Amino acid sequence: MRLSALFLRFAVFALAGILSVIGARATAVFIEERSVIGVREVLIDQGIEWTSVLSDGLQVILEGEAPTEAAAFRAISAAGRVVDASRVIDNMVVAESDAIAPPEFAIEILRNDSGVSLIGLIPATSDREALADRITDIADGQSVADLLEQADYPTPATWRPAMTYALRALEQLPRSKISVTANRVSVDAISDSEAQKRQLEVALTRNQPDGVNVALNITAPRPVISPFTTRFTLDADGARFDACAVNSDEAEAKITAAAQAAGFTGDANCTAALGVPSRTWGDAVALAIKAVGDLGGGTVTIADTDVALVALEGTPQGTFDDVVGGLENALPDVFALASDLPKAPDATSEGPPTFTATRSPEGAVQLRGRVPSDLVNQTAENFALAKFGRDDLTMGTRVVDGLPAGWPVRVLAGIEALSELSNGSVIVQPDQIAIRGNTGNENARADISRLLIEKLGEAAEFDIDVTYVKQLDPVAGLPTPEECVAQISTVTESRKITFDPGSTTLTAETQPIIDDIAEILKLCANLRIQIAGYTDSQGREEMNQQLSRDRAQAVLDALRVRRVPVGTFEAVGFGEADPIADNETADGREANRRIEFSLIVPEPTVEEPTALEQIEQEAAED
Repeated sequence: MRLSALFLRFAVFALAGILSVIGARATAVFIEERSVIGVREVLIDQGIEWTSVLSDGLQVILEGEAPTEAAAFRAISAAGRVVDASRVIDNMVVAESDAIAPPEFAIEILRNDSGVSLIGLIPATSDREALADRITDIADGQSVADLLEQADYPTPATWRPAMTYALRALEQLPRSKISVTANRVSVDAISDSEAQKRQLEVALTRNQPDGVNVALNITAPRPVISPFTTRFTLDADGARFDACAVNSDEAEAKITAAAQAAGFTGDANCTAALGVPSRTWGDAVALAIKAVGDLGGGTVTIADTDVALVALEGTPQGTFDDVVGGLENALPDVFALASDLPKAPDATSEGPPTFTATRSPEGAVQLRGRVPSDLVNQTAENFALAKFGRDDLTMGTRVVDGLPAGWPVRVLAGIEALSELSNGSVIVQPDQIAIRGNTGNENARADISRLLIEKLGEAAEFDIDVTYVKQLDPVAGLPTPEECVAQISTVTESRKITFDPGSTTLTAETQPIIDDIAEILKLCANLRIQIAGYTDSQGREEMNQQLSRDRAQAVLDALRVRRVPVGTFEAVGFGEADPIADNETADGREANRRIEFSLIVPEPTVEEPTALEQIEQEAAED
């Protein structure tokens, strides 16, 4: 009995142990499965799908190929939020990273009235000291903020030409932002006027570096016009604008439409400007032009809020009254209308008094005609001297009595109008001023109109017939680089640059030649010019090389003294190389001793291989 009870107790204990082991294993399996499932869910939620999750007892094992070290660390951190971090085993490998690409060298340069600032990355081979000196010179006493960093990577072949061009542009643009990379230079700048904008565009378009894209965006502020003027004429010669100022595209569209309805063809060339007296300017001008068309001819001048309408001689009085009455009622309230129907002048034995001013293509000015007094005659002469210079003026006037009131003002206005022309004539009469000639200013007609209206009033009668000649334009008429060098060759073809024997001193006979070359180069700014010196074959080669170099430098220095911008010029000496004549004769040696001017043409750029390409090339060679 006792044995049975003992066996029973032993069996109970054994069963309990077995059940405990089974329960413990089941619990461990459950925990492992839940841990694995929990870690997988967290990794999937965070987009980490490249990791395999395994379990080993209570440990969670992460396997797989992580794209980066950061991605592997993120996977371990995510698993550590589900199970204890000590239970996470890292069996991941990190994928090999690609070769590091070299950074892009780039600079942002900002220049304004406060100074110059630079930020960006430049090659380690750059001469920081030389760059800093150049920027300091450009800043001209203003502050310089240099935030440039350097990196030791291969320098692109086009980096230096791009930087040279950018610094040249920065020197000319006091208010600008310039972005520089090896392949592109982007220039955003503000000019003082439309004329300066055109000049800068011409200068910066020249000598753009090969292999570098250049983007220019130069803007000019709208001019302020006072008085704000538009003048429209319809007569036997057709319809035309002597001046046209607008404040918006909408106003220009209204004015152009009204002019076309009155018979105008062509381009009005209206100037978008500031200073408009009223937002209804376009409506007022369109109504005034329509009135001229309804009259069948005449002239209307709108200066600020004053409207002056002058009909043609012979216009019926009834038609004139109807049109003027309709215009007066239709004009916006701020505009005031003055109208005139001219009568035919009475004939006189001498004809109407006349004052004539002419200017020849060579610049010679003559003043002829009638003036009311010696004082007015002296005033006219002094005014012309101030405008044209003493050497170019010839007086042919005479003092007479009985001239109309306001004649001195008309004479002085005519002289000032002539100064707007390169050549031409101005004829002043009591009822009209006629201006004829050529000009290099595209806006000369409008400028002369505003001048005469300001001096003589809105009702003044004048006829302007001026022709824009591109060759006379100081900007558009500039010669091309090739034309500049060709002009220098023409100057030196019949006259030779010579030096004192065995020296670098220019002879007295050469000074006029240098003067002529300097005048040409002043019109050809921002050229890259090579001044090359050559000698004959007599003497040692090294001495000839140095002498030719020094003589070329002497010519460059002589041009600098004459205020030619020679910053992009280069003086080189070739010694006795490239003879153009026989060195065995005196005439041949004389011909070989010469100075030549030529354009510096950039060499074609060759792209340097990147670091990765260099590695691949070396591997292929091995």
